[in-house]
Amino acid sequence: MSTNTPDPEEMSLDELRAEIEGIDREIVELIARRTYVADTVAQVKEERDLPTTDEGQEQQVMERAGENAERFDVDANLVKAIFRLLIELNKVEQRSNR
Repeated sequence: MSTNTPDPEEMSLDELRAEIEGIDREIVELIARRTYVADTVAQVKEERDLPTTDEGQEQQVMERAGENAERFDVDANLVKAIFRLLIELNKVEQRSNR
């Protein structure tokens, strides 16, 4: 464990909940950043008259998600489900903006 990360076994319930709250905020921030970049990708696709859907790229994203899940010892099905949702939400937004 890194020196900046508190040892969960030495933390109170309130401290643990505060830690989760901070992590949740970071997750939302990362989703917002990812959405911003995906919106930029959508603009580039529109300018170049490229299709909204790129199944090859989606497959690569899903493979990376699974690999990262394994790397961090997280349930790969859960991580892939989250990424599937992110991809679908981006595609819906891309279609509605065209």
